[in-house]
Parts: sequence; structure tokens; C-alpha cells
Amino acid sequence: MSVELILWLFSFASVMVLIGLTAYQLICLSDLEYDYINPYDSSSRINAVVVIEYSLQAALCTSFLLTLHWFPFLVMAPVTYYHVKLYMARKHLVDVTEIFRQLNGEKKYRMIKLAFYFCLFIITIYRFDFKLSFLVNILWNWSIECIHFASANFASQLFKNT
Repeated sequence: MSVELILWLFSFASVMVLIGLTAYQLICLSDLEYDYINPYDSSSRINAVVVIEYSLQAALCTSFLLTLHWFPFLVMAPVTYYHVKLYMARKHLVDVTEIFRQLNGEKKYRMIKLAFYFCLFIITIYRFDFKLSFLVNILWNWSIECIHFASANFASQLFKNT
């Protein structure tokens, strides 16, 4: 299997997980807003997935850099830099005591990240489809050549014996 195909499969799965994690955080904030859960539960649920999201996005950005896919890397680099900056400043976690004051800002931040991840998903789907169709085309042409070679070889053996 092609390294690029594996990269785009990893990218597809990673972006789906990133969309799911961001949607989960948004749901937790909406549940808090409508008073379905308390602030402690909401912040602990969000804080449990933030580091996973940041590390997965950093791994995806690094994989694009290492495989020399510049466009996806340049799209993801500013967000990865922002996440690293938040993590180093210890501002990546949601504070239990400040969550109601920051609720609207946190929801807007998660909505923007969700839109970003959807755009990244569209890029990934396009590139994955392009790579998969290219690989299928190569395999199809190879199988046709094998069939032609086998039939030509069979025909030459058939006429040789008669």
C-alpha cells in the first residue's frame, strides 16, 4: 500500500476524531448552559479531551510536515501553534469557577474550531479520493496488462503446440 494512502487514511480518521471531540466539548458547554449538568462535571469532561485533541492535531500537522504535504501543513500550522501557545501558558483547561463567565466565548471558540475541522475534513476527503482513484487506476491498468500478457502467452503456447 502506498505511504500517501496510509497518510490520507490516518488524516481522515484523525479529522473525524477531532470533529467528534470538538462536538463533544460543544455539547458539554450547551448542557451546562441549559443547566443539565453542573460546572464541575462539564469542565472535567472538557478538560479530559482537550489534551487528546491538541496532541492528535499536533501529530497530524507533524505527519503532513514530514511527508512534505505543504498545503495541509500550512493550513494546520497556525492552529497548532495556537494550541501549543495555550498549552505552554496553561490556559488550555477550562476553569470550574470561571466557566459561566467564559461560556459564550468558549462556545464561539469551539464553533470556530468545528468549522475549521470541517474545512480540513473537506480537504482530506478530496485528497484521499484523488489518491485512492489514482491507486485504483494504477491497479486496474496493471491487472489489464497482466491479463493481456497471460492471454498472449497462452496464445503463443497454443499455436506453438499445433
